[in-house]
Amino acid sequence: MKELVEVIAKSLVDYPDEVVVTEKETERAIVLELRVAQSDMGKVIGKQGRIAKAIRSVVKAAASKEEKKVTVDIVQ
Repeated sequence: MKELVEVIAKSLVDYPDEVVVTEKETERAIVLELRVAQSDMGKVIGKQGRIAKAIRSVVKAAASKEEKKVTVDIVQ
């Protein structure tokens, strides 16, 4: 999952070197924290959060095979 989020985020931003995804795993859930450059924050979130929702949807679909709940948090 981590690699999937990295690939998607790096294709959207101007500074792909600053994309960092950290993964925290619990018994039933995986939390992925996405960090990008401040100037790229709008590109990852999109108008009215549409791009962020799309990223979460793709990750959720990929995670359905593993039967775990995956959440993607975009942090500064």
